[in-house]
Amino acid sequence: MQSGYKKTKNWIIEFSFDSSLNKDVLMGWNSSSNTKKQVKLTFDSLEDAKSWCIKNSFNFTIEDQSLKNVKGKNYASNFSNNRRTSWTH
Repeated sequence: MQSGYKKTKNWIIEFSFDSSLNKDVLMGWNSSSNTKKQVKLTFDSLEDAKSWCIKNSFNFTIEDQSLKNVKGKNYASNFSNNRRTSWTH
């Protein structure tokens, strides 16, 4: 399986982590009354995301992650003689 570039060109707005989690007494699950951590907004451009934050009076920081190189592979490369390790089941 290969990782592609689909959905990597969008800008995402995520709200910061809220540490006000409560343990559910019966099941032991974490719960919170803050629903902002469930919201993730996507924008096509950085300018759109910044203008949305400014319009709604949110403080923001920009984290730009570099793209990784994807090497093209196919199924036949599993059986190549040039493999670094032997192919076994």
